[in-house]
Parts: sequence; C-alpha cells; structure tokens
Amino acid sequence: MSITGRPQATIMSNPRADRVKDVAKLGGRSVRLKRRQFLAEGPQAVREALSAHRADIASGGDGIVVEVFATEACLDRLPELLDLADGVPLRMATDAVLAAMADTVNPQGIVAVCHYLDRPLNEVLQAKPLLLAVMVRVQDPGNAGTILRAADSAGADAVVLTNSSVDIYNPKAVRSTAGSLFHLPVVTGHDFDELAAALRAAGLTMLAADGYGTIDLDDLQDRSALSRLGEGPAAADDGAARLPDLASPTAWLFGNEAQGLASEELAAADHRVAVPVYGQAESLNVGTAATVCLYASARSQRRGNRPV
Repeated sequence: MSITGRPQATIMSNPRADRVKDVAKLGGRSVRLKRRQFLAEGPQAVREALSAHRADIASGGDGIVVEVFATEACLDRLPELLDLADGVPLRMATDAVLAAMADTVNPQGIVAVCHYLDRPLNEVLQAKPLLLAVMVRVQDPGNAGTILRAADSAGADAVVLTNSSVDIYNPKAVRSTAGSLFHLPVVTGHDFDELAAALRAAGLTMLAADGYGTIDLDDLQDRSALSRLGEGPAAADDGAARLPDLASPTAWLFGNEAQGLASEELAAADHRVAVPVYGQAESLNVGTAATVCLYASARSQRRGNRPV
C-alpha cells in the first residue's frame, strides 16, 4: 500500500518501544529543557511547524522540526502534510503509538518533535517592535497559549514570558496556541526587573493591564481616535494630555491569574490601564483581557499608518 504514490515504510506499532518512550519524555519539563525540544500535536500545529521549518531552511537556518510521526490515515486525509514534510525524517506509526508519545489521548494522527523557538531579547528589541505582549507570572498553560494566539492575531511583534511564568512549551500551552507559537518570536527566562529596564531603554511604553487601573482603556481609544482626526488630546480635556498614546511602541504587561500584577510590577509600568466591564462580571480572564488590550493597540497603530 502507498501514500500519495510513495512506498509504505515500516509502521511503528509497539507503544512500549524505547523510541516511543524517548519521545514521550518530552512531556516533562526537565527533559524539554535538557534537549531544548518539545512536541507539537495534531495537524494544525504540525502544519505550522513544518511551514516554519521550511521558511527557516530557506532563510539559511538549521530548521525547526526534528522528526514527524504520523498515521497512514492522517496522511491519506491530509496529503499536504506529507508534501510539507519533504526533507524531514518521517516515521509511520499506529494510533496507539502516537497516543503513547503525546500528551493527549487522541493526537489526531500526527506529532512532531521540534526545536525550541526562543529568541534573544536584545534581538527582538533591536528590531524596534511596535507591540509586545509580556506575561508576568502567568501560570496556566491554557491562558499562556491564548495570550500568545491573541498576540499573533493582533500582529504583535513578539511575546515575552518572565522566568516565573509557565513553560510555553508545555503540551497544553502549545495546543492552546493553535499553531501561533510558530508565527512570532518568543522570548523566555528573564527576570522581571531586568526585562522592565530593557523595555524602557528600548523606548517602549509599558502598560499594565490592571482591573484597578486609573486609566480606562476606552479613554485611550478615544484619545487615539481624536489624535487621528488631527484634533489632538486637548480636544477632550486636560487630563487627556497625560494619557499614553496607543499608537506608540507599547509593551502590555499581563499578570498572574489569581493575584494579577504585584505592586512592584505595577510600579515599574508607565501606566495602569483597566479594561471596562459593563455587565455584572467581577473581572475578565487574563486571556480575554489581553486580547482586548492587544487589539486596542493594534487598531490604533494600524489606523495611524492609514490616511484619514
């Protein structure tokens, strides 16, 4: 039997084989750190990993994907994955083998072993970013993945995680990014004070997303709209002149799910901004708040580059 006209290779069928156990160890953080590798599970994540791999190779890099494991049924259903995997070691496996390798019970027929994607902070800052999403002590992998996906959707230049945040290569975090992990630079492992100093030195305004913030996000968006119309901050009131400009280079700080940003982290920010809640909800989930804040900045920055 063949897949897209190619001879069928030997299929891995033993879930207890040494190679299967070796791949499964990437579910643990200590092994991921030691090898600087992680697992991408499912067609969407693997598709984006392979696309990023090909782009990296084309630009002179060493590539991102180490090895792919897939079922025959998956590649029959999605032959484009086989095309994307051209040049990448590909092993056929049964569903039972993939289930033993992956974090999920049903990894949808394909997993890829990938190299870490970390980029140095100075490299990201030297590119003069307009918009950064900074996770400060964000602990839930689902929230971390959601914030990274929102940053990708909003066109942010990079995502930064402090050393006290969740491992973005956690299998649940990787799944939550829905492939966005492979789309934009990720910076990890920095102490908050060191990071804040670097962001300030790079000319970025640090906005802390804070439910008790003294500035309302709606006011910032109104200011941005007035500025775009050429009326300037003075057209609103005297206080508007002191509001930050969403169209300027910005780093949004998003804090811990339970405690938010600590007092010293809030003090390091240039402004504390609250997302208004119009209904009866006590507060917004950090992933939802991050999405609203990042899109507010993205909208202002993009409108600023278009004629009225």
